[in-house]
Amino acid sequence: MKTETITNRYNDEFTFTELKDGNIQWAGNFEYARCGFPNDYSNAYKVFSENKDEDSLSLEEFIFEVHQSIHDEDGKYISPGPIADGYRNLVTSKIHVIDMVDPSGGPYMSAGMNLMGKTIVEFKSNKDGYLIITK
Repeated sequence: MKTETITNRYNDEFTFTELKDGNIQWAGNFEYARCGFPNDYSNAYKVFSENKDEDSLSLEEFIFEVHQSIHDEDGKYISPGPIADGYRNLVTSKIHVIDMVDPSGGPYMSAGMNLMGKTIVEFKSNKDGYLIITK
């Protein structure tokens, strides 16, 4: 098994050990860490789709538009965009999926990043730190 060690700016050591199944065990000091959860657009998109005709936006277009804002010609914020204004409050978090972990002092890791030649998909908390699910 391949293991890599990273020392962060507080001299905390973090080890990344590649497991037989291809995933990576991340061990270290997570006493002060934050984690993030991906957005769940399913309910917001469902309500949006029910309120629109067949020329509606695709899910990918909706995800883009629900985060848009209106700015004046000088770039000053005016208001949320029309879709954001109507549906952003319906976007929730997938609280059972961890897609970002950031221990104090680093290293910051999130879904989509590459680690040890693999792409991070998500994290699962365990007694040693985090199991990093990869593809």
